[in-house]
Amino acid sequence: MAASYRQKPYRKTMMEVWGATVHPSPSAVTEYGRSLLADDADHPGSLGIAISEAISVAAADPAVRYSLGSVLNHVILHQTIIGEEALLQLAMVGETPDLLVGCTGGGSNFGGLAMPFLREKLAGSMSPTIRCVEPAACPSLTRGEYRYDFGDTACTTPLLKMHTLGSAFIPEPIHAGGLRYHGMSPLISHVYDLGLAEAVAIGQMECFAAALQFARTEGIVPAPEPTHALAAAIREALACKESGESKTILTALCGHGHLDMAAYEDYIAGALADLDLSAEALAQSMQAIPALP
Repeated sequence: MAASYRQKPYRKTMMEVWGATVHPSPSAVTEYGRSLLADDADHPGSLGIAISEAISVAAADPAVRYSLGSVLNHVILHQTIIGEEALLQLAMVGETPDLLVGCTGGGSNFGGLAMPFLREKLAGSMSPTIRCVEPAACPSLTRGEYRYDFGDTACTTPLLKMHTLGSAFIPEPIHAGGLRYHGMSPLISHVYDLGLAEAVAIGQMECFAAALQFARTEGIVPAPEPTHALAAAIREALACKESGESKTILTALCGHGHLDMAAYEDYIAGALADLDLSAEALAQSMQAIPALP
């Protein structure tokens, strides 16, 4: 995405060190990307646009294969190694979680942590509250609709039943680029629709405040994406402190923020702001969702 390309220049440089050629999306490489840049030379891009461009490149070259790394159910299946390992780690110390929180964009990271615990909850061996935490600027679960929609902005994928803000939705350029996706995994959407998980949306200012608290306590600088889960965990911990209740809270730190120092610099300097989704922008993007009989 162009927003992340500009916000995190050293990520591009690291890829180039290992021989990669990196293009911001929307790019001049594809016809679709060029059409978007013609309308807005500073287009921030989105995960949906990047998927569209990747599909078009792969479709035009028989030697190219494209493997989607998020959203789809088989990706969540591979990611569940995270939750399986967390179950074993907790068993080693004789604990089960009262609350599981995870950052949620397309849903694969969250599902990778949560699904093994949901299995155990359905089997009756534990009863954690399972909470998705999404950015207030891209709240597909808390403000989207459960509809059939395209998985990419150019509408080239098969239709997916998911909680969506509309495939035409372009999120504000928050620093948590990995959460800037218009829809939620069909599997996570189904779980949420059944009431087996709940969701909350949090603005990036609260998330960066949680990030600093975590870094100064644990010595680890988190990536902007998992700061959403950290913010939710801190909310719950403070509520427990107020009520006197004791809870075991589980989350997974899915990435470090060593390549996100520009975001931290902006936050510490007071140059960062919350970027929320307006009702007008949401209504406009919803108009693009296909109407099915």
